[in-house]
Amino acid sequence: MSVDQTPEIAGGEGKAVTATAAAASYPVAPGYRVNVRSGPGTGYAIVRVLSEGSWVRIGCQTTGTRVTGPYGTSSIWDNIGSGQYVSDAYIRTGSDGYVAPRC
Repeated sequence: MSVDQTPEIAGGEGKAVTATAAAASYPVAPGYRVNVRSGPGTGYAIVRVLSEGSWVRIGCQTTGTRVTGPYGTSSIWDNIGSGQYVSDAYIRTGSDGYVAPRC
């Protein structure tokens, strides 16, 4: 599944490492429920909604409808599964650009 909670696993030297961090997962903006759409834009159907506190694994990224969210304005859309896209403006990737291969 593309959405993960972040269970902690033991890291080396007394450090905690999240299981999803190693798999390049990113958190949804705190306090937001995010629409997952069938394509990279607001004109596509909503296929489900990510709950607050969700994490997503980004398989690839593409351009689509320009959206303003808590992390700025972006036309980048993150593919989080087959036929599942979320606006990058709602995902904390730590970058204004691409963090995954282009779709």
